[in-house]
Parts: sequence; structure tokens; C-alpha cells
Amino acid sequence: MTFTDLPLSPEVLRGLDRMRLTRLTPIQAAAMPLLLEGRDVMGQAQTGTGKTAAFGVPMVMKVDPSEPYTQGLVLCPTRELSEQVSGHIRGFARYLDTRVVTLHGGSNVRRQMEVLGRPVHIAVGTPGRMNDLIRRKALDLSRVSVVVLDEADKMLELGFIGDVERVLGETPYVRQTSLWSATLGPEVLRLSVRYMRHPRKVMVSRDEVAQTNVAQYIAPVTEDRLERLHGILDSIDAKRGIIFCNTRETVDELAAALKGEGYQVEALHGGYTQSQRNTVYRDYKLGKVRYVVATDVASRGLDIRGVTHIINYEVPEDPEVYYHRIGRTARKGEKGVSITLVSPEEAALWRCVREMTETEVTEWE
Repeated sequence: MTFTDLPLSPEVLRGLDRMRLTRLTPIQAAAMPLLLEGRDVMGQAQTGTGKTAAFGVPMVMKVDPSEPYTQGLVLCPTRELSEQVSGHIRGFARYLDTRVVTLHGGSNVRRQMEVLGRPVHIAVGTPGRMNDLIRRKALDLSRVSVVVLDEADKMLELGFIGDVERVLGETPYVRQTSLWSATLGPEVLRLSVRYMRHPRKVMVSRDEVAQTNVAQYIAPVTEDRLERLHGILDSIDAKRGIIFCNTRETVDELAAALKGEGYQVEALHGGYTQSQRNTVYRDYKLGKVRYVVATDVASRGLDIRGVTHIINYEVPEDPEVYYHRIGRTARKGEKGVSITLVSPEEAALWRCVREMTETEVTEWE
């Protein structure tokens, strides 16, 4: 299917064409017709599957730019994802008078209140900042008709459930809601039961996700882990890469060690200010930095084309996280490589990862 097969306005199709989006991904083909019909949708899809367009395009179609109030709401777990989602929605609505605003911590709240002084049609942001603006009487969600919970599993994992529920409590009872999550665990399902009306489930199997275009390797670690990483970095020709660690402390230590060896790297984790994060993103996009050493939370907003290599410096404790990580490469049909360092102590964690997929994993030479 292509976007022209859907009942979309000429303006939205023009915006999609400018973004070079033509053919629908599996999650878009499954979810968009339902959302355009006004159905609630619960989508299981990982990053790199095209889910932002799956919920963003129908939202833009349902918003009336002639009405001077907020009609669409998207909640995201991180600042970076909020920026990414709002950027895409602005692209879909480029040739309409739809006004999209991004609301998250790390930006001046007074400035955001000034922005909300003018009519806003779609608000995208983090639950905490949304609540802050609601308390200050700057954000009015009383006439919102379309709500999206993006990466709901991560919002729950980060402890945002209270903020999410308070924000949803400010929206009308009758509305269209879609929830998107990489996993549909018990907490996510409880959220859907409470805030959704007979949602239709759409799922994309792992065989349809980005990692089918990722050549996956395991690099056994028998001696020094950092030396093993040096050997890998010296043997690959990476245009852009992300090196994942499990903790902020490891990110800082590894980035400092690699910089000392002359590698073009920068660190990125939740302890960075928004200004610091923006600087890292800018330098990474411009090619001034070849590798970003990051935690999983920080990586959620890294939607940059051209990432050729993902290196897992440590095996994640949650097997699902592995698929989030390698989904950062092989975006939109590109090819990618992932290499995971595995010590004997991490063998059990690696077995949990391998049990979740039949995708071939080769030992790194």
C-alpha cells in the first residue's frame, strides 16, 4: 500500500511526499485505516517501524486548524522523543495551518506558557511538564479529541504513571486514544483497560522490524572488556555508531577512556541538560562525533539516519532492550551491524536475549 491508497487530504499527501514517504510500513498499513475510522488502537511496535506516521498522520487529519484550541495530545517518555515526534507531525502538517508545540522539561517554562498563549492544535511532550503547565492554567486539554501514548512501557518504567493519569484526567471521557508500546505487559494492559474503549490490537512481529536488516554479532569477552572494544572499533569502518552501556557511570568512564585514546566520541545519558544533549545531537549529525556512548533512556530520542553500527558494551538486563538498541540502525530500509560484547558472567542474560528471536547471530572475528 501507498499513502495515496488512504483517504488523506492533498495537503497531507504533499507533506508526506516532501518527507519522501510513499509506501506504508506494516504497522502503518495495519493501524492507519483503523485510526482514520476513529477506532482506539493498541499497537505493539518497536522503534524504526514507522509508528510515528501511523498515529501522527491520522491525528493531523482529524484536527481542524480553524478551531483555536488544543485537539491533539501526544505523551512521550523523554525530551528527545518529544522533539522527534513533534518534528514529524509538523512535517505531515506542513501545508496546513495546524500549530504543533513541544512541551518538556529542560526548556524554559515561562517561554512555553507564552507559546500556549496563542492557539495550539497539537501538544506533544512529557507527562511531567504537561502537568506543570496544567497546574499553571496554561494548558487546556478539555477539548482534546485525539490522544496518543507513545512508548507507554518506557513511561511506566520511568515511574510516570501518576503524571500520565493526571494528564489523561484533564481530557474528555469521549475521545480517540492510541497506545504504542514495544511490549504489552500487565501494567500496559491495565492502562489500556482504564483509558481506552474496545481497542483494536495491531502488532508487528520481530521478523518485520528493523533488525531483519541488521547483521548481528557476538564478541566473547575473555580478558579486558575495554581492550576488546578497542579491537572492534579499530576493525570496523563506521560512519556513525552508538555504544550502549547499562549505567550512567559506565557511560562516563567509557567515554573518557575512549577520548583519551583519540576516538571521536561523546557521552549521553539522563544526567545531561537539554542544552548539553542538543550539542551532542548536533555534533553527531554534522559528523564531528563518530560514536555516541549512551544509556538506553538517552537513546530513545536518537532518530538519526546513517547509523551504521550498534555496539552493546554490556548485555542489557532486560532482553527487550536489546531490540530497542539494535533498532537504532537499519532505519527506513538501510542496512546495519550490531556487535554485543558478552562475558562469561553475562552468558545467562545473553541466553534470554537469544530465546526471543530466531534471527541468526554470528561470532565476531
